[in-house]
Amino acid sequence: MLTGNREFNESYENYKNLILRTAYTYSGNREAAEDITQETFLKLYIGYDSMKKENIPSWLYTTAKNMALNYKKKAKWEVLAMDDDESAVPEPGTKSTEDEYLEDELKRKRNVLHKKISEEMYKKNPRWYEAMVLVYYMDMPQVKVAELMGVNLRTLHSLLHRAKNWIKKNYKVEYEEMNRED
Repeated sequence: MLTGNREFNESYENYKNLILRTAYTYSGNREAAEDITQETFLKLYIGYDSMKKENIPSWLYTTAKNMALNYKKKAKWEVLAMDDDESAVPEPGTKSTEDEYLEDELKRKRNVLHKKISEEMYKKNPRWYEAMVLVYYMDMPQVKVAELMGVNLRTLHSLLHRAKNWIKKNYKVEYEEMNRED
């Protein structure tokens, strides 16, 4: 997305991957994330001249996050059409069917637990959730996350520490039991 506005182009190049990851993390859908990213930068382009340049990163992140959450909320109510492509046949693996099933079941259980932890953490403290997602799921540097969240680095470290302790306190036993089934 290159325009005649050099500053806008720099913002786009600097933040396009972050916004795409944010949109994907919150929407859970790759195509929707691409659309959200495009729409976010279109909104930025339209209002670019009236925006404070130092607020652009946090504005982009917040806008993409909110659009993705709205998408997810709407998608929950939509009826999805079944995929008509029956020609896609999975290739046989080297593992036995039973091993593949057990591995898939363990992955499913872990995903359910991670989703439960994420949802409960978001209810308990949205700031913890945001810090954890940005640092551990989106692999953003902590300095950048602190700047994006409008806190200093020590405060971010405190948020992450408290979130980890809350997870250990509430889910350690459940996680250990699930992994014993390995």
